[in-house]
Amino acid sequence: MMWPGTSSTGWPACWKGGRADMASVSERFSLEKFARHPFYQEVNRRLVKLTGLRPGQRVVDLGAGTGAVTRLILEELGSARGSEVIAVEPSDSALEAARRNLAHVSGAVVRFVQGGAERLSQLVKRPVDAVLFCNAIHLVREKSKVLQEVRRVLREGGTFSFNTSFYAGAEPPESHQFYRRWLIKALRLLKTHYGLTPTDERTPARERLTAEQYIALLEENGFRVQHREIMQVEMDLASFEDISEYQLWIEGILPGIPLETGSIVLKESVRETFRELGLSFSPRNWLLVVASRA
Repeated sequence: MMWPGTSSTGWPACWKGGRADMASVSERFSLEKFARHPFYQEVNRRLVKLTGLRPGQRVVDLGAGTGAVTRLILEELGSARGSEVIAVEPSDSALEAARRNLAHVSGAVVRFVQGGAERLSQLVKRPVDAVLFCNAIHLVREKSKVLQEVRRVLREGGTFSFNTSFYAGAEPPESHQFYRRWLIKALRLLKTHYGLTPTDERTPARERLTAEQYIALLEENGFRVQHREIMQVEMDLASFEDISEYQLWIEGILPGIPLETGSIVLKESVRETFRELGLSFSPRNWLLVVASRA
């Protein structure tokens, strides 16, 4: 199956309309609905726990989105004075949503910074204790460059943690039939009902790395891996319907297709696939990695 696309900077592709149009598309086809599923929250909560945060630390939530992981980090840090979380996010509409979602949080200081991972050292000037990068590293085109940026902002011995479900190994063998059938049905429905065919666009997210390749990248860029694990979750039909409303998922599976059309096609075809195969869920693996600045 094909995977979400990005711009040349490694972040979500820009839209052709003005800022208002971009914000509207971002909100309509955001990840927020999918991110409410308990398994998604548990994967991120597990990564936050593995990072070993302590009260009084300065932490970057890289690719903070609407603030779901930022909230988990704040919960882990508690209300200790001196704690600070810096939410870095390239989308201004997502960042505004994060401000709203975290408006009533007390205790640690929260700063919101607009910008991408490739400019992290320009956005965060003072050293931090940890950087978390949840569900986004697969979108980065120049991964070594971003890892160097992360290393620059970390204090010596600081921690970098990330997770992803877009790597070579994310789909267990028992799920392969499901993904193949879903894609075939989506392409057929798109052609017969809409007369459309996806473009053959190549994106970084389709060139998925293995867990071993991620480990090698970390080591090549001055990190020492402390922990690695695979967390398998059971995704039900509702979760696949919700991810099918996410812009990058739609663009990855059906590149070049209008988002509204792509979303409708993906949801209809996944419902049919679940029904035909008699599924109540399909398993998917998340890779979780914690490394320290060597």
